[in-house]
Amino acid sequence: MKRIKLISQYLLAIFMIVAGTMHFLDPEFFLKIVPPYLPLHKELVLVSGVFEILLGVLLLIPKYSHLAAWGIITLLIAVFPANLYLYQHQEILPASPLVHLLRLPLQGVFILWAYWHTRTAEKTP
Repeated sequence: MKRIKLISQYLLAIFMIVAGTMHFLDPEFFLKIVPPYLPLHKELVLVSGVFEILLGVLLLIPKYSHLAAWGIITLLIAVFPANLYLYQHQEILPASPLVHLLRLPLQGVFILWAYWHTRTAEKTP
């Protein structure tokens, strides 16, 4: 189980780092999904990208992985309004309505995935 958890941790870290990097490679996409009621759209996109990269890296450092997992959960909750806005404005990302609908609970799956890494690995006797 320890090996599976370690692989999972690396996969989550890679996902976060790649997602954060995309904020800098394709900021226009992320700008489109920032709800209009939030200020400083460009800054929010860049700051969230920095945090995704930073938390992904910290997840790989044993001393900080526990806190990084909590940070990822917090970040996923913070960006949920963008996913909801995208669902409400599906023309931003052409896909079937079902795909847009499934993206919403997928955020919960990612939160549970990160939550698994908030607990210290079990010690083997």
